[in-house]
This record gives sequence, C-alpha cells and structure tokens, in this order.
Amino acid sequence: MNPRVKQVTPLGNYELQIVFSNQEVRLFDVKPYLDKGIFEELKDISLFNSAKVFNGTVTWNNELDFCPDTLYLESK
Repeated sequence: MNPRVKQVTPLGNYELQIVFSNQEVRLFDVKPYLDKGIFEELKDISLFNSAKVFNGTVTWNNELDFCPDTLYLESK
C-alpha cells in the first residue's frame, strides 16, 4: 500500500503540494485531469483551492476526490 495524504496545500497553476504519511513532500499536477468528466469542476479556482485532507486522500467541497494511490504514484 502506498503512503496516504497527511496534508495538502493548493498551489497556483492547478498543482497540489502534498505531505504523505511517509513524510515525503510531493507535487501533484491536476491540469491533465481538468478536461475529464467531473474533474472539470476544478477549473473553478475557488473550488480547487478548497482542497482538504479526508481519510488519507484529497477531497473538495463538492465531494470530488482522487484515489490516494494516484496522488502518490503520479506526483513528483
């Protein structure tokens, strides 16, 4: 099992700075997802900036979330 999210900070340019449970700090680029289905809602910057941690992953006020494994494996 991959590490889970402990902290998230939305950054400019639709990136998230994520601190994982193994203490790694990584960047996740949301831009590739912004034209895919429900993720299009994250183009609203105020919604994007509402990112928070819940149950080891990143969620938003509209109950949208990413799989925590995706966040870890696709971040740098």
